[in-house]
Amino acid sequence: MTTLSDRTVLITGAASGIGRALAYGLAEAKCHLALVDVNAQELAETAANCAQGQRITTHTVDVSDRDAMAALPATIQAAHGGVNVLINNAGITVEATFHEHTLEDWDRVIGVNLWGVIHGCHFFLPQLMAADEAHIVNISSIFGVMGVPGNIAYCASKFGVRGLTETLWEEFEGSHIHVTAVHPGGVNTNIVQSSRHADQATHDKIAAFFERKTMAPERAAAQIIEAIRANSPRLVITRDAIMADRLKRMMPVRGNRIFAKALVKAMGLAEE
Repeated sequence: MTTLSDRTVLITGAASGIGRALAYGLAEAKCHLALVDVNAQELAETAANCAQGQRITTHTVDVSDRDAMAALPATIQAAHGGVNVLINNAGITVEATFHEHTLEDWDRVIGVNLWGVIHGCHFFLPQLMAADEAHIVNISSIFGVMGVPGNIAYCASKFGVRGLTETLWEEFEGSHIHVTAVHPGGVNTNIVQSSRHADQATHDKIAAFFERKTMAPERAAAQIIEAIRANSPRLVITRDAIMADRLKRMMPVRGNRIFAKALVKAMGLAEE
């Protein structure tokens, strides 16, 4: 974008993790913010800790709820006059193999991670089209590039976000709407801690790995903000994710297997 100052940015999943860090960074860049999450208390904390001086509103909405998302643009229009940047960041996961996933798990993960992105893009497209300059950021994952055991619904949803976003690249090519697909590797958010899991011991090992070995969300947010400024179509975050992305492109099947086995070993799960 030519400038972020005085632009209005809507961020889903803004109560914690990358979403919260994006809110802080964009407030510092003098953006007006519409912050969306299901957790009203933590969302209020995000807003309270943002740099002041801009319009900051909070909206307690489940992005998988179609009716609630359909009603949200009118609220944002009344408060901000529309949005310039849409960041579809909200995400959840389930730690379980395919046979351990319930259909309710699938509904919830696909509902938030994929339908949430579709809802955001669909319902806010009129405001983005009316803006002089606009940007869509869809947060996928390196798990939207690689299939990883124990994360099947999450991988499926993030592959879906990737496909949606890469198609939007082509549909909006040459227009005033820019689109960025973001594929983070390990970032220290609360997505693991809050996940449903099939096995407590496995969950504890994964949580410990994320606590020790992953990137701070503030660093990830800073890279995303720079990608918006540069109108970058694709951003892969963390060194390990960049290596995995290259490996997958060179060896689609064997590279996937190498990455998956290395990740399982790094998390201390190789014996399980």
